Amino acid sequence: MSPLAPGQLTVSVVIPVKDDADALERCLRMLGRQTLRPLEIVVVDNGSSDHSALVADWYGARVVEEPVAGIPAAACTGYDAAVGDLIARCDADTSPPEDWVERVVRVMTQSPELDALTGTGRFYDLPRWLSPVMRPLYLGTYYLLVHAALGHSTVWGSNMAIRRASWLEVRHLVHRTDPEIHDDMDLAFALGPQRRVRYDKKLVVGVSARSLRGSRQLRRRLHRAVRTLQVNWRLLPPWERWQARLSGSPGRLKKR
Repeated sequence: MSPLAPGQLTVSVVIPVKDDADALERCLRMLGRQTLRPLEIVVVDNGSSDHSALVADWYGARVVEEPVAGIPAAACTGYDAAVGDLIARCDADTSPPEDWVERVVRVMTQSPELDALTGTGRFYDLPRWLSPVMRPLYLGTYYLLVHAALGHSTVWGSNMAIRRASWLEVRHLVHRTDPEIHDDMDLAFALGPQRRVRYDKKLVVGVSARSLRGSRQLRRRLHRAVRTLQVNWRLLPPWERWQARLSGSPGRLKKR
């Protein structure tokens, strides 16, 4: 693992967890093999009843408690606690390759106009023949449909990064206390039409397909997607978002 060079952008990795000890251990083990060392790893414990916090502590992560239930609250608490120039976000079941942090730093350094960066994933726990099918079907559909709803690229919580300065500008716009929204999509809405989000197809991580298993999980994700759209379209409807993006003028968010 290479140390940070003088003047290099620093990275805080944020991981929200709840009862994810086994998956978290695997993720932290892989983060320990990065070719570029993150400044810190912030694990946000969202009321775990297992030993997730002990695992985080064992691997040298900084543990932050968030008692308000839900990924939105946990993720936002992690972003607030981060001190790096860049905030990289993944989930406990994410398997980042060894050059993940290095690629995030390289892209964000070479493109200082970017506010956020996101990538894609491969499902490591699906049959070998099925994983290449589900990747474009699930993630491709997510990026395509949400791009249409936003007027710009979205971010994906399992594999993304945002400049800390950009987070500080939009943190008051996210719905952090609503557990029934998708926090990553909500953050993309908060970034707005005029901030720059890039999808990098070469930024790839391994992810679990557990969120796709069972009709209950799919219904829950669909419900959260609809709710995220509803609460954000009240503030700035999609036609105004596209108009703002195409005209180059900032969209005007209504007060929540």
